[in-house]
Amino acid sequence: MQQKARSVALASIALAVAGHSLPGQTLDSLTDVATVDITYAVGADLSFLKSAEDRGVEFRDVDGTVRPGLDIFRDHGYNWIRLRLFHTPTRLPNTLEYTIELAQAAKERGFRFLLDFHYSDTWADPGNQITPVAWDTTDVGVLADSVYAYTMDAIRAFREAGVMPNMVQIGNEVRNGMMWPLGRVPENWDNFARLFKAGLDGIDAGRGQAPRPLIMLQYDNGAETEGNKAYFDAFNSYDIPYDVIGLSYYPWWHGNLIQLRDNVLSLLDNYPDKDVILVEVGYRPYEYDDTELAPYPDDIPGGPRKAFLEDVNQTLLSISSRRVKGLFWWEPAGGCGRDYFDEDCVALPVMTVFDRFMRN
Repeated sequence: MQQKARSVALASIALAVAGHSLPGQTLDSLTDVATVDITYAVGADLSFLKSAEDRGVEFRDVDGTVRPGLDIFRDHGYNWIRLRLFHTPTRLPNTLEYTIELAQAAKERGFRFLLDFHYSDTWADPGNQITPVAWDTTDVGVLADSVYAYTMDAIRAFREAGVMPNMVQIGNEVRNGMMWPLGRVPENWDNFARLFKAGLDGIDAGRGQAPRPLIMLQYDNGAETEGNKAYFDAFNSYDIPYDVIGLSYYPWWHGNLIQLRDNVLSLLDNYPDKDVILVEVGYRPYEYDDTELAPYPDDIPGGPRKAFLEDVNQTLLSISSRRVKGLFWWEPAGGCGRDYFDEDCVALPVMTVFDRFMRN
């Protein structure tokens, strides 16, 4: 019955079809065009993968064979990797050196690379946007200079290491701005725009003669149509160029697949020059308690995560637009017992969702 209901729901989805000037803007940064072509990104945020393997974790493919984690993902159709970067982390591994090494391993295997600047020493998300300890929090001009210099140096380091990112995300889940308190929105939209622009200018300065990577702006709630439109209308009034709208989609927080689809359609209609990517998706069965019916029961064939990912992917494929550019699962390989691997580190059926889309 549950499987039939899921199929009916998917069938229903398939059928439902004042500008501002900013200090420091330059002609080059406003007119330069990214040259990266995306057909459909099948991606994962694998920022913890190297840390797990450095600790001795051995990942196993679906047949039980021990293999490097990146090889497993590549051979199951994944073609993009997303890596976050913290400024000066004290507990987490995602330093510049660590991220360059992981990006090099991914590039050697043919992955494209999305770099996610958190502009923080720790997690940045809608509820936490803590400015790096080393940076000024009283003067937005000084802070913007720090953002510019740091971004320039980081991008230059990636370029010189042979792993120039194909796409760069300026801030992580920045619905409420970034680098609080100065860059918090809605209180300080002008400041947030200035800080974002400083990051963009830093990318241009650091890339040298390399093509500009695609630029992503991420909103966390991928199923909230009104909130998305209000946010992107406000940001777009500053005329700062970017290429991709990134969305997060976690159903226990954000809503159902019909709401997700409605929002993606709204974004495509309202911003015809932007691509859309689900840059974070995930499913956690334990987020649903006895008072709330989980959309995917534990005994569904292949497991709830496989069913969820198949449905999210099919929802995107049901939208007739070349500007829907794919999806990324967030942290499927932080260790054994995480989203894509069981307690023995054997890959779960969710790993095979994209096998049937691969070219032989």
